[in-house]
Amino acid sequence: MPLAPKPADFPRIRGAVKFYQVASVITGTLLLALCAEMLLKYLGGLEIELAGPSGFLALVPAGTTTAVNLSTGILIVHGWFYVVYLFSDFRLWSLMRWPFTRFIVIALGGVIPFLSFFLEGRIAREVKAYLASREAEAAPVVAPTTPTVEATP
Repeated sequence: MPLAPKPADFPRIRGAVKFYQVASVITGTLLLALCAEMLLKYLGGLEIELAGPSGFLALVPAGTTTAVNLSTGILIVHGWFYVVYLFSDFRLWSLMRWPFTRFIVIALGGVIPFLSFFLEGRIAREVKAYLASREAEAAPVVAPTTPTVEATP
């Protein structure tokens, strides 16, 4: 029998789901920007330069950036935010008491393009439905009351 989340953890799980959803969208967006940057760099031989002599935002040949190299910036920001994404994944995974393979699948969302968007919707729906069903089971059953009518003489 798999372990189930504790009812006392339900408020923390709701917070973990929200944090996971935000981290998932940001990580997925940064991953797509990273993929576009890699395609520009390795297929087109271009890098993105910010505030250089070519303009505020310009594509320059790889290795010739003289200002802020936005290509490297995207790489660094995605890498650090992936760590935040892994933390959100771990927090949700541990509170929900899922098997370790589930943690690995969710963690892959930060390295496989578009997977984080797909998983974000699916995981959030699943967790919210689970919490709603568990709370419905735990709610006390109240018998309908009929008003008593007294006869007046």
